[in-house]
Amino acid sequence: MENTGDRAAQAAGPGQISIEARISDLVRLGIIGLFAYWTLVLIAPFALIVIWSAILAIALFPMFEALSRVMGNRPVIAAIIIVLFCLVLIIAPLALVAVNFADAAQALIGKLWTENFTLPSAPAAIREWPVVGERLYSIWNQIAGDLAATVVKFQAPIREVAAVIVAKLASIGGGVLSFVASIILSGIFLTRAARLAGAIQVLASRIAGEKGVGFARLAGATVRNVSRGVIGVAFLQTLLCGLCFAVFGVPARGALTFGIFMLCLMQLGPGLVLLPVIIWSWFSWSPSLALAFTVVAVPIMVIDNILKPILMARGLSTPMPVILIGVIGGTLSHGLLGLFLGPIVLSVFYELLRAWAWPQVIPTEPESSTAGFDVQTGRIGPAE
Repeated sequence: MENTGDRAAQAAGPGQISIEARISDLVRLGIIGLFAYWTLVLIAPFALIVIWSAILAIALFPMFEALSRVMGNRPVIAAIIIVLFCLVLIIAPLALVAVNFADAAQALIGKLWTENFTLPSAPAAIREWPVVGERLYSIWNQIAGDLAATVVKFQAPIREVAAVIVAKLASIGGGVLSFVASIILSGIFLTRAARLAGAIQVLASRIAGEKGVGFARLAGATVRNVSRGVIGVAFLQTLLCGLCFAVFGVPARGALTFGIFMLCLMQLGPGLVLLPVIIWSWFSWSPSLALAFTVVAVPIMVIDNILKPILMARGLSTPMPVILIGVIGGTLSHGLLGLFLGPIVLSVFYELLRAWAWPQVIPTEPESSTAGFDVQTGRIGPAE
């Protein structure tokens, strides 16, 4: 009888141990999952700022590395200079454009609320055009009158939409402050670039081995290319357009500049705004002034066709619909910060998804044009 009981205990022992081990694993996983969820809840308010800071650090690392080398390997001073440069070059124009755009939108909304909204009539100079002048003048005035009447007729729904727009405009100030915090935090990331790159490499290797390191490298390359070729070129075109508008005294230049920036981020170009402004200048200004404005505006309108092939590496051309969805979705979801964050995050996801579906697009060796992380040195930036 005792032998029979021992055999039963021995037979039940392995199964009992297996069940207890599985329960212990589930409890450990539950505890880890609970802490992971709790951590995400705690860092959620700062997640966008941290992500955008990391993107800025990756995009600015080549400049940081060169500047630090020139200054005698002083990374802290180089990071401070880059942060100050970004604050002056990016935040100041962005804040001015955002404030001017908000003022113009609030003025338009105020007219709608006070029922003083009117559309401009056709310029009298149009009547002097041969053949079509008189007819075009009458059609313009007729459309302006009917459109104004239509706007007055639908003032109630327009006011509801205007209330939503006012709420969005109120968040612009918070977006600018978030942008300032992101730039300052990116400077801190730059001073710790080697350690962070090593940690990312180890984490990617632990998750997916060599393929994970390739994904991390591809993500870094995509961030750098989209930052330079999309956001960098868009910002340069917008800055040049804003300066051009300020020099020539174009009215409503804040709203026009903000619209150009949105169009440039969407890869549609500034032509949709610049061409009407150029046409308007020929009817409103003297021929010499309109000609000077046209000569300056046309090169600005086509400069992206020259810069993008230079700044963007080959093989990482994200389709325009991906950029467009990222800009619109990021702006609607996260405001001013999402305007920049959306296209980069969606582009990285697109490139990683494409690399996962077709693994041959992941570079096996770090190259100067596509390497986001150097496997040998663990650095962010192109391999040497």
